[in-house]
Amino acid sequence: MLPGKTTIGILGGGQLGRMLTLAGTAMGYRFVTLDPAADAPCGQIADQIEAGYDDEKAALELARQCDVITYEFENVDADVAALLERESYVPQGSSLLYTTQHRLREKRAIEAAGVRVAPYREITSKDTMQAAVSELGVPCVLKTVTGGYDGKGQRVIREADQALAAYEELAATGAELVLEQFIKFDCEISVVVARSTNGEIKTFPPAENIHVNNILHASIVPARVATEVQIEAQKLAAAVAKSMQAVGLLAVELFVAADGRLYVNELAPRPHNSGHYTMEACATSQFEQHIRAICGLPLGDTSLLSPVVMVNVLGEHLEGIIARTGQPDAEAIELGVIPKLHIYGKTEAKTGRKMGHVNLLCQDVEEGLQWIEQTNLWRNTNS
Repeated sequence: MLPGKTTIGILGGGQLGRMLTLAGTAMGYRFVTLDPAADAPCGQIADQIEAGYDDEKAALELARQCDVITYEFENVDADVAALLERESYVPQGSSLLYTTQHRLREKRAIEAAGVRVAPYREITSKDTMQAAVSELGVPCVLKTVTGGYDGKGQRVIREADQALAAYEELAATGAELVLEQFIKFDCEISVVVARSTNGEIKTFPPAENIHVNNILHASIVPARVATEVQIEAQKLAAAVAKSMQAVGLLAVELFVAADGRLYVNELAPRPHNSGHYTMEACATSQFEQHIRAICGLPLGDTSLLSPVVMVNVLGEHLEGIIARTGQPDAEAIELGVIPKLHIYGKTEAKTGRKMGHVNLLCQDVEEGLQWIEQTNLWRNTNS
């Protein structure tokens, strides 16, 4: 699938599709996105089919217009995914989606790759809930096995007497449930790994992630963990991608326990928020790498060119960060930081909604963190 001769279809027209399109257009690819929202972020720079994700007629039109199809989010309608596999070329397939859409299947697949996950139990009733809490202890986390992101669809149980209420609340949604032992961790890291249609695998440097209110706030690269932990994280990510026969990007989120052991928390089979730092800080961005992987090109160099801190711009930060672009950045000049702003083109800024991000290129990650603090835009953010 060579540049200049290939049109790529994207299921989803959000910011990830937009950044895929920006990277791929520079390489010479054309893009069509399918998204129900008028003026979707990706649709602002690519042709758009405006239709629901479960619209099979629209999916067929996407297949007709494109040579290869990818997706920017996990919750793709199963029937549409199967239809596109029959009617078009979807190198990522539907098997990986089937696995990562369901936390129990995902955990079993990770274990099959020989990689550690937090101890867990499938929950099917009040009795299994009580038994699981007794076995795993507290604190523990009850989660729906499908849906849920940025902390949605989960409840932390800190005392055994909270278990029944948490079960009843989430069971009322009708979703299957899983209980996970709470891992006492020093920090959270993630590795974005790419596997091409030819089986080539490359990993990006691990990012140390800071979450606030269950939403990613900042990613720090190099991660402030031991070098051997970083190397092990990359090995584990590559092992999971190989075992699951992933194609394209796979983001592997991990807990780093106090003893240095790594536990995989969850997977995302797509470009990932914690990989946005690669846009300026790596020889190849995660978005270019995904295009290379699904089109069968040699994978790009993933070397880190500069220390970097990525900070998310939420709805409550948007006005302030845009205003800063119209004046000299005294904090950046003083600290020797180079801010690179990315705005996603969403039509409405809401509190807690991801509207953009800033990549802070620096000599030392502490300088990037100081820039975040000194700008005061994130002053109410407590990690």
